[in-house]
Amino acid sequence: MKIKKLETFTKSFVSFVKVTTDTGEVGYGQMSTYHSDITAQIFHKQIAPWVLGKPWDDFEDLESFILEKEHKFPGSYVLRAMAGLDTALWDMKGRIEKKPVVSLLGGDPGRLKIYGSSMKRDITPQAEADRFMRLQDSLGIKAFKYRIGAECGRNEDEWPGRSEEIIRTINKNLDANTSKLVDANSCFAPKRAIELGHILEDNGVSHYEEPCPYWEPEQTLEVTNALNIDVTGGEQDCDLRVWKDMIDRRIVNIIQPDIMYMGGLTRSLKVAKMAADAGIPCTPHAANLSLVTVCTMHFLKAIPNAGKYLEFSIEG
Repeated sequence: MKIKKLETFTKSFVSFVKVTTDTGEVGYGQMSTYHSDITAQIFHKQIAPWVLGKPWDDFEDLESFILEKEHKFPGSYVLRAMAGLDTALWDMKGRIEKKPVVSLLGGDPGRLKIYGSSMKRDITPQAEADRFMRLQDSLGIKAFKYRIGAECGRNEDEWPGRSEEIIRTINKNLDANTSKLVDANSCFAPKRAIELGHILEDNGVSHYEEPCPYWEPEQTLEVTNALNIDVTGGEQDCDLRVWKDMIDRRIVNIIQPDIMYMGGLTRSLKVAKMAADAGIPCTPHAANLSLVTVCTMHFLKAIPNAGKYLEFSIEG
C-alpha cells in the first residue's frame, strides 16, 4: 500500500492534511498552527514530493528520508509541515487497525487531568483570578496556568509590577488545593527570574515555564539550580540534538515538547523516551484548541513519564 494523494485544507492559522493510499485508505492530520498558509506551501514543496508513491507504514524511516533529502533546511517550518503527514499517517493506521491511536502508541484510553491555560497578558491580575474562579466553579478545573513577564520581554514586565501582583493575587483568590502554574515566555534574565522564582515558591506555584530566553540554556540552568519549584521548558525546541543536551544536562525539571512543532507524534515519542530514560517527566505544550490537543491526549496516555496535566486553553 502506497501513498497516492496528499491534500491540504488551509487557513492562515491552521492547515489540515488528508492522505490517501492507492487502495483508498485515508487519514487526517494537522500541521502546526501559526502562519499555516506558509507551512502548507512547504508541505507541498518539501514534504509531498518525497513521499508520494512510497509505502506508508514505516513512519520513522519515511520521515527520516524527508529530513535527509531536505538537509539544507533543518529548521522549524519543515517539521511543522511534516507534523501534518505524521499525524495523518497515525490516524490512517488507527482506522485500518480499528484501534485508537493511544493503543497504537502502546497506551490505553483513559481520563486526563487538565490545567486551564491562560493566553492573556493584557488582563489585570484580579480579572484573571476572577475568571479562574468562574471556571473552577462551573467546570471543576483544579489547576491553572497564567502569564508573567512580557513575551520575549528582555527582562521587562507587561507593565511595571504586574508579575508580582498577579502571583500574589492568584494565590490569594485560589485555594491551596488548586495547582498554580506560570509561563514567562522567555522574558527574564537569570537574576530577575530567580527573584520572581522565590516569590512563586512563597505563593504556592509549582511550575515555572520558560523563565529565560529559551535559546540561552545556561541561563535557564542557573534558574533551575537556584529554585525548589519545577522549572520547565522545551516548547520551541525541535532539534533532537538540542533535546539530548537539555536532558543530559538537566536544563529543566520537566520537558515540554510540542507535538506539532516537533514534526509529529513519531519524533515526539523519541524525546519522551530520552526524558523517561533520564527520569524526567514530560508535560507537552498544547496551547491551541486544535488537533494538537487531541494528539497530546493520546500521547500522554501512552508514555511512561507523563506529567500531571494536559494543557487546555481557556480562550475558546
